[in-house]
Amino acid sequence: MNEATMREAKNQRWALGIVGFLILVSILSFAVHEYYIYISAYLWFGFIYGMCLQYGRFCFASAFRDLFAVGVPRMVVGIMIATILFSFVSAFVTATGMSTFHAAPTSIAATIAGLVFGVGMVFAGGCASGSLYKTGEGNGVSLLVVLSISITQATFVDIGGWFNRLVPQSWHESALAKKLPAAINAGDGWVDQYLAGYIWNQPIVKFSEMLGLKDASFAGAFLGDFLVGVVLPAAVLLVVVYLFWVRKNHLNKLAKAGKSATFAEELLGWWGMIASSKRTALAGLFLGIACGLQMLVIEGLRIKFGVRNAGTLLSRLGHDFGLSVSGTVFDPGYWYVTTQEAQWVGWVFNKLGWDNMDNIYFGLNNGIPNPAINPADWMSLALIGGAAVMALLSNEFKFKKPTKELAVWAIVGGALMGIGSRLGLGCNVGAFFARVALGDASGWLFGIGMIGGAYIGVKFFNWWTERQMAKEMAAFDL
Repeated sequence: MNEATMREAKNQRWALGIVGFLILVSILSFAVHEYYIYISAYLWFGFIYGMCLQYGRFCFASAFRDLFAVGVPRMVVGIMIATILFSFVSAFVTATGMSTFHAAPTSIAATIAGLVFGVGMVFAGGCASGSLYKTGEGNGVSLLVVLSISITQATFVDIGGWFNRLVPQSWHESALAKKLPAAINAGDGWVDQYLAGYIWNQPIVKFSEMLGLKDASFAGAFLGDFLVGVVLPAAVLLVVVYLFWVRKNHLNKLAKAGKSATFAEELLGWWGMIASSKRTALAGLFLGIACGLQMLVIEGLRIKFGVRNAGTLLSRLGHDFGLSVSGTVFDPGYWYVTTQEAQWVGWVFNKLGWDNMDNIYFGLNNGIPNPAINPADWMSLALIGGAAVMALLSNEFKFKKPTKELAVWAIVGGALMGIGSRLGLGCNVGAFFARVALGDASGWLFGIGMIGGAYIGVKFFNWWTERQMAKEMAAFDL
């Protein structure tokens, strides 16, 4: 048996070991109480997401970096196709009234947040979801990015003091007027005043409702949220990508073949661009199906157990620590990242003595339950596991130690993504991918900012690289 065959066999054993461990966790937890099937549902959907992400190399940072830096549109096109496919599946779920999705307030803040996040993901070399799946591949830089995002979020949401001087008086007064529970000190925290004093005052806009349709109807879900909210704007973006990044090469090929640029040939060029992103689109198809199924499964389990939030289940099981003042925990019911990672750090900070349950993010909305019994935590950990299994089976798993320079960029980029996530109420998944696919107008606003931020990040890196090369060449001349 040669070395390559032995390595492949070893990888397969590790992959089977990960799957076996997750199966064992699911069986043992269910044996303790049937409520744990709720958490196991998150686990297995996270596992599927990890496999899909790794297979499709599904990373928003890579998509925009490749487009703006070297003019390769494959990943951007794949993400747009995946969004359309996800939206189509989600429309079915929404039309049945089984959707667990909650639209976000719509304002220019989403674009600003996306801008900060976009710069950060280019600096870090991976978006929030991309960093998670790359961690599953053994990438040390990506692990640093995940840690940086998480620590930044957990710190940023409880920051006050000098930063409160930056809060407009109108935000402060509006936050106090909300009369939140006494345990939540909304007047003494920058993010709290931003949320309660500004964000909560903004309208929630879905494309179905803009057309005067109910989102929980076939007309609203398919005509409003899917067709108008996703297909049309995505088609426009795909045309823009074709015109600015693909068409020139296509016309050159036509000229060499002695053909003219007729509308039919242009259409073939556009379709060729779409077809070149098969792997990412296929991953997006399975992501879309899984996301839709997760909403159905989670909503079904909520009905079965007579709850609206996993916090009630944890309370019934005797796990009261870390629940919000409303008795809830972060329980989105669909694919989401960043919040659960912030909860990991928030829980650790609290155990170390940081009183961080008096803010809106942890204390009112999401809580900081023990990571061992937190549904969304299981989803992210299983996502890493799913990516690891796929990487092992395809012989793409490899531990990669970060260099000092990459480590610095990972920490800085992760911090910017953490700030952008909290300002935008989500990351490239929660604030863009899921919201856009489910007809939430704020998703496109975040996306516009994210694209702009990615462009700035790429331009900055080009300048930085040229500057470093000039220094090296100057030293060489000496």
